[in-house]
Amino acid sequence: MKRILIVEDHAIVRMGIDFIITDLFQPVDVHQVSNFIDAIALIQKNIFDLIVLDINIPGGENSRMINKIRGIQPNVKILVFSGSEEEIYALHYIHAGANGFLSKGASEDEYKAAIMAVINNGKYVSGKVQQQMVKNILDSKYASSNPLEDLSKRELEVMHLLAQGKWTKEIATLLNLKETTISTYKARIFEKLEVANIIEMFKKLELYKTKDFDLN
Repeated sequence: MKRILIVEDHAIVRMGIDFIITDLFQPVDVHQVSNFIDAIALIQKNIFDLIVLDINIPGGENSRMINKIRGIQPNVKILVFSGSEEEIYALHYIHAGANGFLSKGASEDEYKAAIMAVINNGKYVSGKVQQQMVKNILDSKYASSNPLEDLSKRELEVMHLLAQGKWTKEIATLLNLKETTISTYKARIFEKLEVANIIEMFKKLELYKTKDFDLN
């Protein structure tokens, strides 16, 4: 039999979640508390399969509540739900250790989907948050996909002169720098582009250059 704890300070909301849970599981043992102090007391006495946790409750400490719960029951599933904007808070609480995040404004079907996903060893975030996660991943990938963008302005200058076939001494004269300084820039360029010589550097430049990196 599943044992589930609802931690929510509004009685009508607790009743609604209780109704959804009892519709999903039979038999089921549902406990309700209205504040975090009572929640901790119950968690210390009972093993729960799932805790449905409002993040804004009396005695609560936002994401630190998750660590406190896991300090008592490390493996319990935690579904955080909140009236706050999920685009802002969802990933924060997932990273803090919650198994899922659900908006209080979600539909009954979304509540059911979230509860089932989390209790069955899964994770849950809404479709909206999933899109946000994918965008973050793609933005991060795009930002780091062109190694030329990792070069400083001076490194780009040196790279362009190297690609034009100029020697270290010539570049030092053109830029009014020491040869040792140019050698240092050259080593940094090779490291950032992950190349071993000028030929490999030129090939990578041809592969990744855009109008912003054009040699002409």
